[in-house]
Amino acid sequence: MKKPPQDLSQLLHQQGNMPNLAEKAELLLHLDHYVKQVLTGPVTEQLKVANLRQGILVIETTTAAWAARINFQKPKILQLLQAETLPMLTAIEVKVNPSLLMYETKRKPAHNLISENAAAHIEALAEHTEGTLAVKLKRLAALASRSRQS
Repeated sequence: MKKPPQDLSQLLHQQGNMPNLAEKAELLLHLDHYVKQVLTGPVTEQLKVANLRQGILVIETTTAAWAARINFQKPKILQLLQAETLPMLTAIEVKVNPSLLMYETKRKPAHNLISENAAAHIEALAEHTEGTLAVKLKRLAALASRSRQS
C-alpha cells in the first residue's frame, strides 16, 4: 500500500539542510515584521530584511533616498533589536535593490464608488436598454446608494 502524504512542515523539519533553511526563513520573516514595526510611515513599504549573516542584519530598499532615511535610524533599530530579539547583532547594513519595485504589491484603489450624477446617467441608459445589459446597468447604478450608506 502507498504511504499517506506527509505534511510539508514535517518534511521541512526532518531532512538535510531544509530545517536550517526553514528556520532562517522564519527568522528573517519575523525580523522583517519587527523592523517594519520599529520604522513607521511609508518607508516600511520600501524595505525588506534580506539576510542575517555573522551578526550583520542586511536590509534592502528600493532607492538610495530610502536607504539614507533608514541609515539615519540604524542606531535606534540596532539598539531595539539587540535588546529585544537578537543580542548577538553587531551591525545593520542597508543595500539598494531597485528590483524590489518589481515584487512590491501595490494596493488597488477602490473603484466601487459611483457618484449620484454617474448613477443617474447609468440608470437613464438602463431604461433605454433591454435584456441582461439593462439588469447589470441597474445594479451598477444601485452602487451609488450603497456607497453613501457605508
